[in-house]
Amino acid sequence: MQKLVEGIHQFQTDIFSSKQRLFETLIDGQHPLALFITCSDSRIDPSLLTQTEPGELFIMRNAGNIVPPYGTLNGGEAATIEFAVSALGVKDIVICGHSHCGAMKGVLDPGKLDDLPAVRSWLSYADSTQRIMQENYEHISEANARLTATVEENVLVQLEHVRTHPTVAAALGRKTLNLHGWVYEFETGQVCGYRPQVGQFVLIEGAGFTAPAATRELPSI
Repeated sequence: MQKLVEGIHQFQTDIFSSKQRLFETLIDGQHPLALFITCSDSRIDPSLLTQTEPGELFIMRNAGNIVPPYGTLNGGEAATIEFAVSALGVKDIVICGHSHCGAMKGVLDPGKLDDLPAVRSWLSYADSTQRIMQENYEHISEANARLTATVEENVLVQLEHVRTHPTVAAALGRKTLNLHGWVYEFETGQVCGYRPQVGQFVLIEGAGFTAPAATRELPSI
């Protein structure tokens, strides 16, 4: 806790003072560039990763970067998505998984969740991910490669779920919204984005990578 308190002091004396004008403009409202959906994992910092300032990202975080299909859960995820798209008018939604994800380890080995009933219940929204891995990835036995494939498949599954939300479906129909699937490897700093043209996650390099994740195709990993 002491580190957090010291951090507040450093923020107020160093960071805030150097960006005071920016923070003052935020009282006029927020106009985020994107809704960024990612995992609660403490090793991910969306603003640091994307080098965005306060007010530029509308962030939703939970274990496993899960998006329950619309109508299956009356929770904060649906409200956050609805507000981001309808009230804030975001133009992009990014679902970002990450390397070494504990939630995806639970998807691969549900037995590890016996003492975590709430987590087990939450990960039921990744049942399709689990089924895909069981039926389509039997040829991958190496643990890390299998986990990486699970992380990627889960991003695609959750992208399908986000399309079920009415505000998203309407915006996609108007072509005013794009969906993106990313995977962040925190130990290397690399980010891969899903390219539907090739059915693969490929390394994002430079400003030219803006491909939305359109119709889902299974990656042939």
